[in-house]
Amino acid sequence: MKRLLQAFAFVAAASTLVACTVPNKGNNASPEEVSRAVYRHDGPPTLTLYTMLSNRSGAGAHTSLMVNGSQRVAFDPAGSFRHEKIVSRNDTVYGMTPYLVDQYTRFHARETYHVVIQTIEVSPEVAEQALQLVMNHPPVSQAHCALSTSAVLSQLPGFEDVKRSYYPRKLMETFTAKGATFERLYEYDGDDKTKVLRNFVPEYER
Repeated sequence: MKRLLQAFAFVAAASTLVACTVPNKGNNASPEEVSRAVYRHDGPPTLTLYTMLSNRSGAGAHTSLMVNGSQRVAFDPAGSFRHEKIVSRNDTVYGMTPYLVDQYTRFHARETYHVVIQTIEVSPEVAEQALQLVMNHPPVSQAHCALSTSAVLSQLPGFEDVKRSYYPRKLMETFTAKGATFERLYEYDGDDKTKVLRNFVPEYER
């Protein structure tokens, strides 16, 4: 009975996480490509949680985490923000410049979903530990975006109380309780965001 209930819970969770049900595409950049893509942001060390919420029901659809430490990357578990000119390895996107952050955020906001952006300032040591965890994370299975992100956070000093969960909204509420900044991004173009990636132009080509 316990296994049956666990299986039911997983299916229920998976049915709501439509934005993180994308099979990992094997976008494994080489170490040389990753090294060339390193971007160092001059802001304080931070963890930024992205939560994609349904405009209709308020349910969570996707979770991701941007880490700003010795470099700035985005952990986009089972996400779809992938392009031949975006440097990614497994589920980590490298070179998160302001331009790429803007592209990433707007890619997820649409007619049916908006993006909640929450940032917490952390120590350089915590940021570096988070970087190592996401950069060395194995490929994430479908519908495990919130689970993998919450698992990463729970290993960090000051975040040990983060409960592992399949639900993006629950993780968002945990970040809120920790005093994270809170911002919402709404856009009202159509659901087909693949055109954003088709039209993506790297900064060095602009």
